[in-house]
Amino acid sequence: MKKKITYLDTLDSEAYVNDLQETLVKVNRSAATVKGGRRFSFNALSVVGNREGVVGYGFGKARQVPGAIEKAAKDGRKHLQVVPVSEGGTIPHEVTGRYCSSTVRMLPASPGTGIIACSAVRAVCEMAGVTNILTKSYGSNNSMNLVKATLDALAQLRTHEKTAELRGVEL
Repeated sequence: MKKKITYLDTLDSEAYVNDLQETLVKVNRSAATVKGGRRFSFNALSVVGNREGVVGYGFGKARQVPGAIEKAAKDGRKHLQVVPVSEGGTIPHEVTGRYCSSTVRMLPASPGTGIIACSAVRAVCEMAGVTNILTKSYGSNNSMNLVKATLDALAQLRTHEKTAELRGVEL
């Protein structure tokens, strides 16, 4: 069962798009055998964010590596979501994200811990502006699935204020 991720549609997206940076997570080469030999094509997975709570991922395919990277970055700018980052550069609470057979568990960490994660999860956390976090990935270590599982986990995060508002309680 796939969950809907909250995208950046209600906020002023122009302010976020100007400050976006991108990180390349993986480039993959695939080959098709044709009459004259092998025809290679490339796909790229990149993570885009402003390191202040906005992050997204993109996937692009092309016959050349630079074209695939460019398409991935452009696609990432279309799939942005807002992540609540608490004081100290960590997440507000423990959360688990799933996508296909990949599962990512994320735990808040004290200041000075850093990002304890694999490369795909690290890229997402860095672009989201999370600086102190403990993570553990279970199941498949496919980069695409790990990135999507991480974004699923980040989409489940709620600040203390938002939780109190949803419950109708005052802090």
